[in-house]
Amino acid sequence: MEKYIITVLPMIISLLGTSFVLCFLIPVLKSKKMGQKILDIGPRWHKDKEGTPTMGGIAFLVVITVTAVSFLTGLYLNGTASRTAFLGMLLTSLYALMNGFIGVTDDLKKFKKKQNEGLTAKEKYLLQLLISLAYVILLIRLGAADTSLYIPFLGRTFELGVLWYPFALLFLTGFGNAVNLTDGIDGLCGSVSAAAAVFFTAYCLMEGAVGGTVISSALFGGCLGFLVYNIHPARVFMGDTGSLFLGGLISGTALALKNPLLLFFVGIVYLLEAASVVIQVIFFKFTGKRVFLMAPLHHHFEKKGLSEGKITLLAVLLTVLFSLIAFFFR
Repeated sequence: MEKYIITVLPMIISLLGTSFVLCFLIPVLKSKKMGQKILDIGPRWHKDKEGTPTMGGIAFLVVITVTAVSFLTGLYLNGTASRTAFLGMLLTSLYALMNGFIGVTDDLKKFKKKQNEGLTAKEKYLLQLLISLAYVILLIRLGAADTSLYIPFLGRTFELGVLWYPFALLFLTGFGNAVNLTDGIDGLCGSVSAAAAVFFTAYCLMEGAVGGTVISSALFGGCLGFLVYNIHPARVFMGDTGSLFLGGLISGTALALKNPLLLFFVGIVYLLEAASVVIQVIFFKFTGKRVFLMAPLHHHFEKKGLSEGKITLLAVLLTVLFSLIAFFFR
């Protein structure tokens, strides 16, 4: 019964809460003229989306955080969750929230400048690096993480020592930005993140990680609630507010569960999106030619003629396939 409560209830509350908040938030965003600016270098048909309200990620940012923190506190007070597990997952929720605040700053700066460029890449990465550094140090100090690295497919653990810190920082900031890059077409980031949340919910249930179960379940519900308004044709976009929050929550949860390498499978779509950008930039710099018609990867497939719905469906199926592989070889 307890497993049912911590699995289903956070999901339902987040789903309904996010949908409810967006009912009121979308008209407010429209009235404030907080619409998306579309780059001229993007697919020409994306110009039709200009003016669609963005920063909708505020809805699930607030709802998921409140839901997760409330349930985590309840589990700790009734003795279901240990102090270390409680503090580790509470810290993970706050880490995701801080990433979301970076996204809020970025989105607000875009509106102020009236263009699709907010914080510079260096400014954004520096802020991500600082909060990630604080996060990993606190995780270690609280005893919610250690400097070893578990290799899931081998079932072995290696002690990294001080090398764990740069690994953790690159892992957190890398996946945080990869999730951000995945948010480029209607429903893509939300759908892939929902699929990843299902994996982590199942994984945490199997491992008895009640705190992780709560966060993953709330994440799944929040993504579903947002997708009600974000599936093509989108009535609202999550903005960097939402994508950076999701990136922080997903990568932070994987790290706190002491099995971060699983995300290299569950987050295969995030990796492909980020890799396509890196490959495109490096190849163009040295050859003056492009590997992809446009990066990130979802735009390449758009220019190949695939609809946004088909791209999203393929991305979700790929996530599910690699999640099943990760689950059985965890």
